Amino acid sequence: MLIEFTVENFRSIHQPVTLSMVAASRLQKRGNVVPAGILDEKSFPPLLKAAAVYGPNASGKSTLMLAFRALFDMVERSPSADLRKLPAAPFRFDKDARSRPSRFEINFIHEGIRFGYELAISAERVHREVLTRYRRGKGCKLYDRRLMDGQEVYEFGEQLEGGHALANVWRSLTGPQTLFLAQAVANSSAELTQLRVPFSWLRRMYVSGIGGMQAMAHMSQHMIAQSSKFAEFVTGFLSDVDVPVTDISAKPVVAGSASHDLTDLDPRTRRDRFAQISSLDVETTLTHRTALGTAKFDFEEESSGTQNLLGFAFPWLVFGEHLHPDAFDFCFIDEFDSSLHPKVVAELVRRHIERAHPTQLVFTTHDTHLMDAKLLRRDQFWLTERDETGATQLRCVHDFEGREGEDIEKRYYEGRYRSLPFIRGQ
Repeated sequence: MLIEFTVENFRSIHQPVTLSMVAASRLQKRGNVVPAGILDEKSFPPLLKAAAVYGPNASGKSTLMLAFRALFDMVERSPSADLRKLPAAPFRFDKDARSRPSRFEINFIHEGIRFGYELAISAERVHREVLTRYRRGKGCKLYDRRLMDGQEVYEFGEQLEGGHALANVWRSLTGPQTLFLAQAVANSSAELTQLRVPFSWLRRMYVSGIGGMQAMAHMSQHMIAQSSKFAEFVTGFLSDVDVPVTDISAKPVVAGSASHDLTDLDPRTRRDRFAQISSLDVETTLTHRTALGTAKFDFEEESSGTQNLLGFAFPWLVFGEHLHPDAFDFCFIDEFDSSLHPKVVAELVRRHIERAHPTQLVFTTHDTHLMDAKLLRRDQFWLTERDETGATQLRCVHDFEGREGEDIEKRYYEGRYRSLPFIRGQ
């Protein structure tokens, strides 16, 4: 479960901004939160199941998503002898910031243990990497890697599993563009689980690209071609939100492509197998039924809303409780409301909150009707805006003076929370 995420010096984000999933005290809608579940910190506050990020165009909503994406891409990055540009993007309006690395810090809980992970990167290399494990609320660094005067310096904690001799072997295998965490996990035995636990959670993040659903819709089509179970689920999923689809089928364009039911594979094997087939093109057909009969439509003929719903089915099922209880912990979707009716958006958020498995959903949106849908609490609404230097600021509605139950949408349009576009000529 995500506790909080901090990003600094990345694209439009200059100074550190933090998205927190820690629930505020004394707010109602207790079904919107889940116990933190830390084994040795029983008093740790509960965490939010969902958060919505609002703000004007070009205010930094997608930048926040891309920051999560950059961290995830570094975790997934395979070691290579060839130097490739890392996903750093310093703030350009400050001359000094351009020469500093982008920094990401994420705090999370997995298997009842609290971790903190910090990463600083430039386009050329890793500058800082720190993993902290918490015991009874006190942080203990397992390792600290930093670049000092052009040289990499490592400090290994006394509690690092495997001992310093093994850690130095991992260190010798870690290149300037590779995470020590990833290299250590890849070159350790199954009995050594201390680093494997946080690494597995970081790999369970799912972050959409810019535009939200397009890439996920592509993935969903491939899954339909590979799994009849998934096709049945998507058909029911669309029908539940008033899209009259009775059947979906898809087939790879490349002749002779093998079909496999990926739903029976463990999460990592399924992801690796999916990566092998996702480069293939597919032809997808949806069957609609009306009072006059049925008709078949190609995916490209469907509305943008139906295509986006097809995309949302991918993280909803593939990384959700339907296939594997530990396969999906956190999902960030950009432009969640793209081409979707406000009632459909509200229904998807409601379903997420009510699902039994404690997953977390963060999304950017312009759909302010959700503010008045009585689904989310004040601490679940976040706002981005640009300051006079062009830098993104991130604030929670709960940080502003107000009361529970107030009309958040009305107050938002009144400018009480700021984060509104300035239209010249009005």
